[in-house]
Amino acid sequence: MSARIDRRSVLKGSLVLAFALAAPGVSGEAPRQKLPGDLARHPRLDAWLRIGADGKVTLMTGKVELGQGILTALGQLCADELDIELSRLTLLSGDTRHSPNEGTTAGSMSVSQGGSAVRQAAAEVRAILVGLASERLRVPARRLRVRDGTVSDPVSGGSVTYWSLVGGQTLNREATGTVTPKPASERRYVGRPVPRLDLPAKLTGEAIFVQDFRSDTLVHGRVVRAPSHGAMLVEAGTSSVERMPGVLKVVRDGNFLGVIASKEWQAIKAAAVLAGAARWREHATLPVDPHAWLLGAPSQDTVIQNTVRPAGPPPARTLEASYRRPYQMHGSIGPSCAVAEWDGDALTVHTHSQSVFDTTEAIARMLGLPGEKVRGVHLHGAGCYGHNGADDAAADAALLARALPGRAVRVQWSRQDEHTCEPYGSAMVVKVRAGVDEKGDVLDWNHELWSTPHSTRPGGNPGNLLAGRSLARPFPMPVPRNGGPPNYAADRNAIPLYAFPGQSVTTHLVTEMPLRVSSHRGLGAYANVFAIESFMDELAHAAKADPVEFRLRQLQDARAKAVIQRAAERFGWSKGRRSPNHGRGLGFARYKNLASYCAVCLEVFVEPDSHAIQVVRAVLAADAGEVVNPDGLSNQLEGGLVQSLSWSLKEAVRYDGQRILSRDWSTYPILTFSEVPPVEVVLLDRPGEPFLGAGEAAQGPTAAALANAVFEATGARVRDLPITPQRLAAIRQG
Repeated sequence: MSARIDRRSVLKGSLVLAFALAAPGVSGEAPRQKLPGDLARHPRLDAWLRIGADGKVTLMTGKVELGQGILTALGQLCADELDIELSRLTLLSGDTRHSPNEGTTAGSMSVSQGGSAVRQAAAEVRAILVGLASERLRVPARRLRVRDGTVSDPVSGGSVTYWSLVGGQTLNREATGTVTPKPASERRYVGRPVPRLDLPAKLTGEAIFVQDFRSDTLVHGRVVRAPSHGAMLVEAGTSSVERMPGVLKVVRDGNFLGVIASKEWQAIKAAAVLAGAARWREHATLPVDPHAWLLGAPSQDTVIQNTVRPAGPPPARTLEASYRRPYQMHGSIGPSCAVAEWDGDALTVHTHSQSVFDTTEAIARMLGLPGEKVRGVHLHGAGCYGHNGADDAAADAALLARALPGRAVRVQWSRQDEHTCEPYGSAMVVKVRAGVDEKGDVLDWNHELWSTPHSTRPGGNPGNLLAGRSLARPFPMPVPRNGGPPNYAADRNAIPLYAFPGQSVTTHLVTEMPLRVSSHRGLGAYANVFAIESFMDELAHAAKADPVEFRLRQLQDARAKAVIQRAAERFGWSKGRRSPNHGRGLGFARYKNLASYCAVCLEVFVEPDSHAIQVVRAVLAADAGEVVNPDGLSNQLEGGLVQSLSWSLKEAVRYDGQRILSRDWSTYPILTFSEVPPVEVVLLDRPGEPFLGAGEAAQGPTAAALANAVFEATGARVRDLPITPQRLAAIRQG
């Protein structure tokens, strides 16, 4: 499956195809219906699909492959609706010159927005092609059958192929929304476990990652980082570096300092010498206690939910608790990388950014170039869900490439760069209070959260790039916004899905950022669900109720109840006696209150002397609407659960009053393979229902299930993440 295609090969021999006779259901006279997903923004069918004269079909998408299997899922949807073999399909992804701009690949929206668009576009193209075949064969369209792009008439035996009808020509039509996609019974690929299309190249070591990308003109760049946030470069000391072997250029622009060399090791050595000679003025003061700082900092306060309970008896009892999340890293296994080439007129940037379109726009503005003069091409990166250093590496490469025209400059971040310079997931404080009746059921629910921002993605603004803010004429960083509707960013999943009669939810957004933060998988949902579901467990125990039963009686959503029940049944929640020092816990949420439903059950063992926590097993049940690829969906949910266990057991950024101290894997440990428990995933497939995003559904429920299981095993309620042996010991001994 190819990820690259150039303009010449796409457009060679292309002609505008005017359809004099419209296919059934796609009449030019029919009013356009509401188009699904990203098709509404890009209704031209040739923005999505090209039929080649060679029999190859190209699907173009703005969504990019991050390891979530999205290109495979989109291919399945397209192949089914077009009636072609999946092997006939080539996918062109995340190319700002050729792909439709579908925005950032984020928010678990690739299938719901991109997939629904692909399905509809492919269905309409098939209808057009069958209409043309009907004219060519002079038989009614309803009599025709399609198999792998060959349209045939079973009565006369006549046939014609898609490529003989329109091969190499442009589908000069817009989608109408009047064509109905196939029923589930007629699909070959959707709903079935199709192997990931990107894995063979990765498993056989092909140069599919941006880190492996090479060019005939390749040279290597390194950027010298400021030792702390906001440090100013006083002296660079470049003269000795310029004389080093292989050094082609030393580049300084304000606080931006980098070097280009012929070979990678030469660039590494030169950057080390440059870093040793540089003098910086530091002034950053980082809060020793980020949570106390959050509670005291000026904030933008917004009430996002205010439901007053009808008059009735006052609560019989009020309970409250506070929960805290630290700053956490993306911790990408492969440090960020990019390759940029400036030919004196236009710039091409190869990047693993999730926001290739917006990042390309920001780079163009940073360099003072027209947008059409900067092309972004997405390549695979070695691990990321959220805004890591990919965009900044792309900006680094662009600045260095501009200083050396005609050469492709590869910038590879070091592990220390990645750990100390990436934008982290925001620290948060959540305070929850509930008034309950005599049975322990919730009457009044109050949820308040304090958080710094959850998105400083480039967004087309060079002030959101490290390099853009470092120049002699710096671009100011815009004041971050919470963004979107309630339940979207810091307050994602802060509004509970439970049917509490009285509800009040308040967001306290702190726009100041002592540590740089941005999108981290799940955004605020991780902390909000951890708090809600931990507190639900506390309420259940206070009511002397089973935690599963307690949740079910607070819910009205039937699909939510079904997911919790399925997880509990598969886990064996009500069966058997628990062993000493073992505990089980449950966590549940519907991601963003509009995407996938997810329930997680965990069993843990806590070693009584060392307080070490071992997750023994995990069961996850999810309802993601219609399932496109059950293997891909299960992989995403399982991966989210494992990542959340790593966050919740180990991960917290360490720093002193001035500098980041988490500089490698020893100072920022993550979950190891030997610590990953067996995970069973149960899917509730609902063919015909809308696609529901699932990539970030497991994070919050997993953290809560872990804390709740630790409580059952030890009697200690841990409300601060991560749940380390040291933290648990302090609570048990205190």
